[in-house]
Amino acid sequence: MAFTAELTYRALGPLFYQTVAPTPVSAPDWLLFNEALASELQWPEDAQVTQLGLQYFSGNQLAPWMQPTALAYTGHQFGSLAPRLGDGRALLLTEVLSQNGQRFDVQLKGAGPTPFSRRGDGRAALGPVLREYLISEWMAAVGVRTSRALAAVTTGEMIYRDTRVPGAVLTRVAASHIRIGTFQYASIHGTASDVKALADYVIKRHYPQLATEAEPYLALLRAIAAAQADLIAHWMSLGFVHGVMNTDNMTVSGETIDYGPCAFIDAFSPNACFSSIDTQGRYAYRNQPPIAQWNLARLAESLLGLLDADEQQAIAKAMTVLNDFPAMYQAARLLRFATKLGLQAPVESDLPLVDDLLNLLAEQQIDFTLFFRELSIDAATPGQAAKALFAEAAAFDAWHQRWLNRLAANPISPEALSQQLLQVNPAFIPRNFRIEQIIDSALNGDLAPAKAFVKASQSPFVDDEYWATLPPADFCDYRTFCGT
Repeated sequence: MAFTAELTYRALGPLFYQTVAPTPVSAPDWLLFNEALASELQWPEDAQVTQLGLQYFSGNQLAPWMQPTALAYTGHQFGSLAPRLGDGRALLLTEVLSQNGQRFDVQLKGAGPTPFSRRGDGRAALGPVLREYLISEWMAAVGVRTSRALAAVTTGEMIYRDTRVPGAVLTRVAASHIRIGTFQYASIHGTASDVKALADYVIKRHYPQLATEAEPYLALLRAIAAAQADLIAHWMSLGFVHGVMNTDNMTVSGETIDYGPCAFIDAFSPNACFSSIDTQGRYAYRNQPPIAQWNLARLAESLLGLLDADEQQAIAKAMTVLNDFPAMYQAARLLRFATKLGLQAPVESDLPLVDDLLNLLAEQQIDFTLFFRELSIDAATPGQAAKALFAEAAAFDAWHQRWLNRLAANPISPEALSQQLLQVNPAFIPRNFRIEQIIDSALNGDLAPAKAFVKASQSPFVDDEYWATLPPADFCDYRTFCGT
């Protein structure tokens, strides 16, 4: 299949976007380029690590097949409705077909102001661009549905945040950039026909199997809810805290997107919250599932007119999905954690084993990632290596015996169990302190640590002593910032 680029999203009409040219930069230069992803997307070779590619990825030049487009959407930000948001610093360039025929958006992030910028400069800073590149690529490597990073370049210009910082542009790839907030925008600012057109487009692009359903829009709401349930469960199984689960940051495709203030939990705490602006902990680790349900309720509100002509009937139908979401999530969560624990044919009665373990990790402040990796080490008695992590070993011993009893229901050799677990419990995560070190090095002109992490991330289940190192004792009260 040859390289194919088009922009089907524009067929929805001008309500949904603004045509905006990127703002050129003075002296672009390379940060990182994702050769493997470029190959998957069949990206033109003359537009990869070439002078032409640098011009494309910085926004200094457009190919004939690029149609720079700022997307319109609404968003509930920390629970408060912002009716008109949209891409304030991002431009969708095109959609491309991968080697297997899957459609992907290609977007520049940090390409200059748009009509949605709300007095912002439309630029992105080097630090957040690197953060999103590194973390999204690690997430992809461990199997999380996520946007990807194709390229990152510097602009040769300084931008103003708290201080003057180098500017950068990220080229982001996603199954689409259609958000819950996109449906809200169509509902608030458009007509019933606009909402229907968007829903039909999403079904065709992301859920084609629903086209023949008797009630396709109710089926769409349920499919999006199931995708979100699985995504959030995957986040929770990795100790990942997204940090800004506004409705404009949650995709209908079920992909992780907009990595702004995200972080990973070190010593486990269900209350972990890293974003400097989330002062109430709205998007803390433990709140991610109920917030997903809250966001889905906002999607349901936007779809009511499609669910039934009678509003009360439409609400009743939507509630069947929203009320089912906790069970969808718990089923997805059970599968994720059962896999991490090597439990075959998991059943609902396994959830207390998971919950009691998490309570134990929180009580003794055990590193989340390290625990599951140590539990995976081959030993005559499975999981024995993890015992050394606990200052009060008796509590672990009690849980450990329950786990061994459960494993006995489906006997497997310790060696085979270890091999299985080592392939699902990552050897390392993007440790917060390492990401900060990488960014600091890049700000000082040294990209070697960033490139080393990208290389290591291609094999996240292979032991790597450097990247697996725990944070120093004085690395505490970590805070992240949105400032892309």
